[in-house]
Amino acid sequence: MTPRHLIATFLLLWLAASPAQASSQLALDKGCYSCHGDPPRRGAPGMAQLAADYARYRGQADAPRRLADKLREGGLFAHIAAHERISQEECEALMRWIIEGAK
Repeated sequence: MTPRHLIATFLLLWLAASPAQASSQLALDKGCYSCHGDPPRRGAPGMAQLAADYARYRGQADAPRRLADKLREGGLFAHIAAHERISQEECEALMRWIIEGAK
């Protein structure tokens, strides 16, 4: 196997095995844990609580998009600047990760 094939194989395996890790990293990169960490701050729910609350949306294909829209517009937790700065794609990925258990 050539070095190019090894790199390609590694990237494919990493992408296939790490969607939850990617979302956890995205949450870290976007500063979500600043308020939703352990312990949560400013009266915000922690990630485990969010995952429990949003588990009811599992299996609903359009739920991440709908919830991302509401979050970014201020419809879920009032107008929070950090929520409104997240791109639509990133917000949907985070909501999907939370719905699936945030692990």
